Amino acid sequence: MAMSLYFVLLLFMSFLVSFGSAEIRFTEIRSDGRPIIPFDKFGFTHTGRLELNVSQVELSDSNRNLDLSKVGFFLCTLDAWMRVLQQLEDEEVACVLDSDLIKLVSNFKSLNGQSSFNFLYEEKDADQYTLVFANCLNQVKVSMKVRSAMYNLDGKKNRRDYLSAGETVLPRVYFLLSLVYFTLAGVWIYVLYKKRLTVFGIHFFMLAVVILKAFNLVCEAEDKSYIKRTGSAHGWDVLFYIFSFLKGITLFTLIVLIGTGWSFLKPYLQDKEKKVLMIVIPLQVVANIAKLLSMKLASSSQDWNTWKQVFLLVDVICCCAVLFPIVWSIKNLREAAKTDGKAAVNLMKLTLFRQYYIVVICYIYFTRVVVYALETITSYKYLWTGVVAGELATLAFYVFTGFKFKPEAHNPYFVIDDEEEEAAAEQLKLEDEFEL
Repeated sequence: MAMSLYFVLLLFMSFLVSFGSAEIRFTEIRSDGRPIIPFDKFGFTHTGRLELNVSQVELSDSNRNLDLSKVGFFLCTLDAWMRVLQQLEDEEVACVLDSDLIKLVSNFKSLNGQSSFNFLYEEKDADQYTLVFANCLNQVKVSMKVRSAMYNLDGKKNRRDYLSAGETVLPRVYFLLSLVYFTLAGVWIYVLYKKRLTVFGIHFFMLAVVILKAFNLVCEAEDKSYIKRTGSAHGWDVLFYIFSFLKGITLFTLIVLIGTGWSFLKPYLQDKEKKVLMIVIPLQVVANIAKLLSMKLASSSQDWNTWKQVFLLVDVICCCAVLFPIVWSIKNLREAAKTDGKAAVNLMKLTLFRQYYIVVICYIYFTRVVVYALETITSYKYLWTGVVAGELATLAFYVFTGFKFKPEAHNPYFVIDDEEEEAAAEQLKLEDEFEL
């Protein structure tokens, strides 16, 4: 009993902490004996609706005396679910569907000897609910096709809004951010033109990253806009995945190249730096595939949680891998400062790379940990704030990178006087003594 409750809690919690999707879902369940199968999560207003169409229902046990009231769909909030688990543990109820804490949508008694049923459920209590299928019949496996559509009625004309209450503003947010990135791209093109004599290959690569990010946001804005109005992305999700894939790979590649000092410090990559790229790029391919599958697979799928964990693991590995080139550059600059007699020049470069190292760590920590925590603890009505926080952090990272590594018409390294050189040498010496 305890192990069963643990399994149900783990399965359900893994779904609840994910960022819900509100598209019209078509899900096929095949010979599944799981007691709990979570579907979509959605933030309802006082005009919430759930359309449920279930067809081709088959049970592994054809006994007509089965209690079909023990199999069905219900809506539940996270708080209510925790109390339901306590009821099950205390044996106050034998089946989830018997609890008075859930909102029963429909059970298989609605079949009336048929293999399909349709149901429209009105939800007037504003909150974030998860649609869940429960099967309390031991050793009975269920096969069926499910079409679920959750939406809120908006405005005087009762227009359907298929985006959750906390996501309905996202189309405008993504569109406004795309305009910011297109503006940044225009500014960067102007900078490259004005300082074209000192432009390196890395600067054009930075331009490509900004443009891909802008197009990625445009596609995401259209994707969310079509889902909001129709419940389907109408192909915009494909473009979003393409640009998201390209943006992810180019961004991590850019961080590695800047960390190695390629183009503006040296025109080549060392073997170990090439190996990092050979690791990061394939891992980014795997991460994007895992992210795509975790987003497109229904959370009711048994593979959903696996792909979600694969994405998180690979993403963490990539974030760690990109730090190595920066650490190597810092180490090389410190060694060069002791041998080539250009302490001030190397100290400036060293300071720059140290700053970049700290900023990269802060960016990774904020977008992977802080934003996730923000989405988890924020009320469902304000889930968009997590998206805005992550995007603003990304924007700040892009601006910092562009400002610190912009092409310079006059290289400040060539205008260092003797006093600055001596001061830098003394600072490096003090740092060595401190480390010892």
